[in-house]
Formats: sequence, structure tokens, C-alpha cells
Amino acid sequence: MSEEKQKILLVDDDDVFGFILKKFLEAKNFLVDKINNSKEAYALFNNHTYDLCLLDVMMPLKDGFTLAKEIKAKVPDMPIIFITANSIKEQTLIGFDAGADDYIRKPFEMEELFLRMQAILRRSVKPQVHSDNDFANVAIGQYTFNFNTHTLTLGKNKRKLTTKEAQLLHLLVLNQNQLLIHSVAMQSVWHHADHLTHRSMDVFITKLRKYLIDDPNVEILNARGQGYKLLVKS
Repeated sequence: MSEEKQKILLVDDDDVFGFILKKFLEAKNFLVDKINNSKEAYALFNNHTYDLCLLDVMMPLKDGFTLAKEIKAKVPDMPIIFITANSIKEQTLIGFDAGADDYIRKPFEMEELFLRMQAILRRSVKPQVHSDNDFANVAIGQYTFNFNTHTLTLGKNKRKLTTKEAQLLHLLVLNQNQLLIHSVAMQSVWHHADHLTHRSMDVFITKLRKYLIDDPNVEILNARGQGYKLLVKS
């Protein structure tokens, strides 16, 4: 049986860009509804089920921020990525305040957007398939990670992790051997994304690397400009 395709709502008033992006996503095995204004998009959202929304910020009739708030009011856990040509920092903050999971500026590499979408979609389905007990004792190479008690154990040595250290390691474990996007980690652990948060996250990654240093088969890789990957060699 073939895997069910995930459905995307794409809202952008640039018909040429929207057409190209729609074709790209369809080539990546998504089902895509492309709409060029927020009013029609919200009506469509009310009558269909989507896995993720891609919203342009500046659109006629109603901007993307307003549409995002309406969508979140109806489906609070709906993943949303804003697409914009605006580089103003304040707009990014407004976007996250409106409920965005991520924010990408034009022009961008579509493969980068695809990676970000994958990361958010993986995260969004985890609560449906895992309980807390699934992470009571998880093997990370020779280590045992207990997310419930925030402990990392190797042999007789047990280390108590801070809440953020445990949350960040938990995300890395969920995405083991796959890329964890910077913005996804920041939103999940710090609930906002900016330069200072990014620097703070780098510090936490450095700490986690030190905690895992005694197993040569475990490594946290840095994908420059994209995110991190917890690599566990078999």
C-alpha cells in the first residue's frame, strides 16, 4: 500500500512563484492547494484537512499574519511557515507571535524549504505515535537517556540534565540521523527564534557534545546554516 500523501495549503499572490513552488512540492510527493488570497484560503481551510500551511505575508484583502491567527484559532497545532520577501526583523517577531513554526525569506533554495517542512512535519506527528514512556529509557549508542527524569547514563555514571538540555537532546533523538533545523529547535525549546537564542542553543549543543564524548560512535554534527544532526553509528 502506498503511503498517504501529506496535504499542503499554499497561499501566495505571486502566481508565477506559486506555480513553481506548487510543482516542486508535488514532485516531492505532497498534495498542494494553491490559493492567491487569504479570504479564499481560509474558506478552503475550513472545508479541508491540511498537514501544513505555507503563507505569504503580504497579500491583498488580508495579510498572512491575520490568516495565521485565524487558522490557529481553529486548529491550534496546525504547522505554519511564513514566506516573505521582507527582511525586517520586527516582521519575523510578529510572525512567530502569530503562531509561525518557521519563517523563510525570498529568495530561498526550495530544497531548504523542503527540509524545514520535513522537520516540522516529523515533529508535529510525534505526539500521535509516542507516549512519555517511549522515552523513559532510550539508547544513544552506549548511553541511556531518560527524558522523564532528565538523566543521561553511561555505565555507573549518571548525569542530571537541565530542562533545556533534556528538551534539546530529546529533539535530537526524535530526529536521530536526520537534520534538526535550527528554527524548529529554537521554537520547540525556547518558543522563539532570534540571534541571541541561536547563540544560546549553540552553547547547549556544545554542552551536549561534551556529555556524549565518551562514546566515539555518537556525534552531534553541525550542518552550517541549517541545523544539527545526532549521528549514532551502528
